[in-house]
Amino acid sequence: MGNRSKQSLQLANNVEGSTGDDDCVSGIHDVGKTSSDILFILTNEVSSSLGVSILSPAHSQFMKEFEVSSTVAILPLSLYVFALALGPVVGGPLSETIGRYPVYIGSVLLGSIFTLGVGLSHTFTAVCVLRFLAGLCFAPPLAIAAGTINETFKPASRAIPSTIFILTPFLGPGLGPVIGGFLINRKGWRWTQWTMLLFAMCTIIITFLARETFHPVIKCHRSKKLGLSSPQSSHSSKLPSFVTVALLRPAQMILTEPIVALICLYVACEFATLFSFFAAFPLVFQGIYGFGIEASGLVFLAIVAGCLLGAITVLLCDIFFYRRKAKGYQEQQVPPELRLYPSLIGSIGLPISLFWFGWTSRADISWASPVVAIALFAWGNICVFVSTAQYIVDTYHGLTVASAMSANSLARYGLAAAFPLFTVQSEYSQ
Repeated sequence: MGNRSKQSLQLANNVEGSTGDDDCVSGIHDVGKTSSDILFILTNEVSSSLGVSILSPAHSQFMKEFEVSSTVAILPLSLYVFALALGPVVGGPLSETIGRYPVYIGSVLLGSIFTLGVGLSHTFTAVCVLRFLAGLCFAPPLAIAAGTINETFKPASRAIPSTIFILTPFLGPGLGPVIGGFLINRKGWRWTQWTMLLFAMCTIIITFLARETFHPVIKCHRSKKLGLSSPQSSHSSKLPSFVTVALLRPAQMILTEPIVALICLYVACEFATLFSFFAAFPLVFQGIYGFGIEASGLVFLAIVAGCLLGAITVLLCDIFFYRRKAKGYQEQQVPPELRLYPSLIGSIGLPISLFWFGWTSRADISWASPVVAIALFAWGNICVFVSTAQYIVDTYHGLTVASAMSANSLARYGLAAAFPLFTVQSEYSQ
């Protein structure tokens, strides 16, 4: 009996006296397999981002089937993107209240149900409403994946999952029209939703095999298993701080922090321009060059190629510029401005690519010219996005980092939802 009491006391000390992050990370990282953890993050990110543009080639089918105008036919795309702006704002703080795992499970399950509803809808209103709800549910993994990476992988092992986390919001929209173009042309637009459900089913299976990564929740579970009382406030007591962090602080930082406001404005404009291509590409490559739906969808691979080149550029700048200059600041804080080298390089390609695309998108010039311009824009966009995100992380600390990134996400997806609605106004009569 005495030995049992000593053992319980020792276990209690291990739980209460652990350092938290190191203890939990080492436990999770040693037990889990790195490849399965990366696959878990990848499938959740793909399920969220692929739905953005997989329906974009269905523009003409929506106009014919539901007898709507060109602008209205873009609403399923814009509403999904707008939902991605709202989902992470709530999902991020919620995952720090009840844990990451319930948010992952709830997001993919609810998102799958609404995606099924989109495929079964026979009215355009139902398509728009259910697309918005599906985007709202699929959105939280885009925000909480960063926390999962920090909690699951040690700093030396974060390169690959961090790259996946950064690239997926860009690669998903780039690959969506490629898949959607073939499905819509051969099977109809509803098959895009069945394909989304297939991806969601794979995500559900992998997510059920995953485990909780949020350290306070893990410590609470350990305490319950040992029969120990863990001081933890109720969810109702956390509601005021949840509302403050989730809803008020991001808006406050946009209005009161010039750094956050200007970065959000710049990145949001570039991100919105990227999304306007989803409405402009059919106009250019089908209307001017006579491409079919499938060939027009393949053009989006230029965005994928540009994003990959941008990621390589960021890594090279980190190796040859940031790390070398950071060595000169031994015990001092490294200036966050050193993170902006990729932005200095990539920002040059943004206006050049837009002028290039606008001036060469005509029948007497090869289709390859605007395609290269698209790749150049995607390259500059990823350089600016990654380096400014790193700059924000190095500039702010604690919960203000999450609020600043939530403000960035809200501005990016909010503006990106609006741009496609007026991209092709001059082409189609309303």
